[in-house]
Amino acid sequence: MSRPAPPLTCELLPGADDSPVILHVPHSAREIPAGVRAGILLDDGELERELDLITDAHTAELAEEAARLAAVTPWRFVNRLSRLVVDPERFPDEREEMRAVGMGAVYTRTTHQEVLRAGDGDPEPLVERYFRPYARAMTRAVAGRLAATGRAVIVDVHSYPAVRLPYELHGDGPRPPVCLGTDSFHTPPWLAAAAREAFAECGGTGFDSPFAGTYVPLEFYGTVPRVSALMVEIRRDTYMSEPGGPAGPGLSRLASALARLVDALPG
Repeated sequence: MSRPAPPLTCELLPGADDSPVILHVPHSAREIPAGVRAGILLDDGELERELDLITDAHTAELAEEAARLAAVTPWRFVNRLSRLVVDPERFPDEREEMRAVGMGAVYTRTTHQEVLRAGDGDPEPLVERYFRPYARAMTRAVAGRLAATGRAVIVDVHSYPAVRLPYELHGDGPRPPVCLGTDSFHTPPWLAAAAREAFAECGGTGFDSPFAGTYVPLEFYGTVPRVSALMVEIRRDTYMSEPGGPAGPGLSRLASALARLVDALPG
């Protein structure tokens, strides 16, 4: 008897050969492999509620629609597993400040700081099985854009709740309709300006509050200026029913804005 195929952990969806843009969608999925689910202490109802709160719902659809609308199709790199498996955007070591609330590369606490996994289990098996292959695949995707176009522009597509959740370390500041996360090395002024203009009609933008920073694979982080990056955090009440409900008409408006940003980026 043949074994079932392993779950698809991430997927690179090709864009135009001459596009430097990668829309990165790390937190849109709810899928948790059975072996990982066995280590989570929540019952089925509790897990569904936690997924409603922690998942960046509909962001994969948002990126897909933006790619369809863009004049030059961007590439898309999409996580197909829930961030409750591993969070590919965390540091897997002591550099990660979210470890303080049990949300490093492998979460041990929920959004409300309840126990998610038993004891002080070793995160290494999950890091080795899911985190590192994801990081390698994203590194290859960025290297591919550098080789093909001479540059790479990562646009990280996220969402966040209208009301602060207990796990947020820096959630006491503004919560604009669109929060733009930046990095002092990888977010040049032209990229920040293009994003602010593209999302101007979406209710207002702000920078680095309640979430800051960008995602860049470690091979390029802080050393390769031809890799630019910006995080787009969209407040969920602007496009969906919270928590975990259906998308509304705001999704199309935001997809059009994201497409405008893609089209504004230099090739």
